[in-house]
Amino acid sequence: GPTVPPGLLRAARKSGLLNLSGRDLSEVPQHVWRINLDTPEEAHQNLSFTAADRWWEQTDLTKLILASNKLQCLSEDVRLLPALTVLDIHDNQLTALPSAIGILENLQKLDVSHNKLKNIPEELTQLRHLKSLLVQHNELSHLPDGFGQLASLEELNLSNNQLATIPTSFASLTNLIRLSVAQNQLRSLPAEISSMKSLKQLDCTKNFLETIPPELASMASLEQLYLRKNKLHFLPEFPSCRLLKELHVGENQIEVLNTEHLKHLNSLCVLELRDNKLKSLPDEISLLQKLERLDLANNDISRLPYALGNLPHLKFLALEGNPLRAIRRDILQKGTQELLKYLRSKIQDDITSPSEESPVTAMTLPSESRINMHAITALKLLEYSEKQAILIPDEVFNAVGSNPVTTVNFSKNQLSEIPARYQPYFGLYSILHLQQFKIFPTVLYRIPTLETILLSNNQVGSIDPVQLKKMDKLGTLDLQNNDLLQVPPELGNCETLRTLLLEGNPFRTPRAAILAKGTAAVLEYLRSRIPT
Repeated sequence: GPTVPPGLLRAARKSGLLNLSGRDLSEVPQHVWRINLDTPEEAHQNLSFTAADRWWEQTDLTKLILASNKLQCLSEDVRLLPALTVLDIHDNQLTALPSAIGILENLQKLDVSHNKLKNIPEELTQLRHLKSLLVQHNELSHLPDGFGQLASLEELNLSNNQLATIPTSFASLTNLIRLSVAQNQLRSLPAEISSMKSLKQLDCTKNFLETIPPELASMASLEQLYLRKNKLHFLPEFPSCRLLKELHVGENQIEVLNTEHLKHLNSLCVLELRDNKLKSLPDEISLLQKLERLDLANNDISRLPYALGNLPHLKFLALEGNPLRAIRRDILQKGTQELLKYLRSKIQDDITSPSEESPVTAMTLPSESRINMHAITALKLLEYSEKQAILIPDEVFNAVGSNPVTTVNFSKNQLSEIPARYQPYFGLYSILHLQQFKIFPTVLYRIPTLETILLSNNQVGSIDPVQLKKMDKLGTLDLQNNDLLQVPPELGNCETLRTLLLEGNPFRTPRAAILAKGTAAVLEYLRSRIPT
């Protein structure tokens, strides 16, 4: 039968790597297991070894690749390779793993995917240094209760098995970064999964989930969540998932999307909702200011909120398969940017035309007739942009009344200061770019609920880091293209900032190379410059 060429063994003794993939092996030759124990056969035939061939100076085998063979079992002799850090046996016909696998205490990566495993031996949970465990495409119906002992695990792929439950011991996998349980038979997720504080990617695609435990919404590190092809009727709220960038919930049975589902998703770039039963979108979709892709194909949506046009970064919008009636087909066929332009134009039409709530009468002031009451009451949006105004008329603030405004858009005016009537009830966003501000508007420091301040393309020359630190909800601060001559090091103490944009200012430090590394690197640099 197929054998292992002696040349491969000689090379493995020097490098510590033995790759036997794709060799049609039905079993692993005994001399492979004993590669670091027995005297090489060639040593008995040739006693004049050169320095490079001295087998007694061999390197212990650390990586063994047995992928894409015909192995039906793995020998207990795997224990003879205690230095292994990588064992790759994917794409074979294994039905079980040897208990001796638990002795490989140095193992960091184990790939047993694409086999016929029906269970995982309890001994595997002794691998305390294991970082990557790939078990996808097997026949597992349950997992050992001691799975939580794999404390170093960072990547775990259990997709394409027959799992009906997940052990609650998963709560101990606090270093796990990526977890896939896609294509199993899960009807629920344990609430304990929320204890995995390092988890960035969770894939639960194609199961039988009808609900998501509310504890999932407390996973502060989560960046990608895949819930496609389940039986969800609604989404959970995500108050703590401020870093969530991708949310995939296509092919479910979701009928309603409301403000509570959206208002905390400030970092969301991808929202995939295709093949559900949505009849409408909330106007608060405009809160997703970082959204780049929105997939709404094959729902029951008959109209789009005009606020959709206010998403500045949206590049892809899928709408096919919806009974849209209010938008002409030729506009839909022109692509995302033309459609967004059309929706924005409809917002402007509302602003410049009388609203139903405020009919124009002989006593109506001209400025009042330009106030979009529908935007205030339905979208919670105070819109007074592109007017080239040097001040905001009192009538604009009077129109707000007691309505809870969460988004303010005063962009593309010529304001040199913010009116004192700019009240703290403006909760989430302050859109003020393209003005003539020469100082940071001090009234903003007094609005503790602010999460996002966009002050790009002004003339701001300084900021007060002490006041900014008191704004403990502030996550985004855009000061691009201003006149900052220096960045105060104390700004590094603003630990809630997730996005800090400073490009286009005349300061010399931080240098462009540091700015390019992102917000975390900039804040760390600034902290290092604080005088002690």
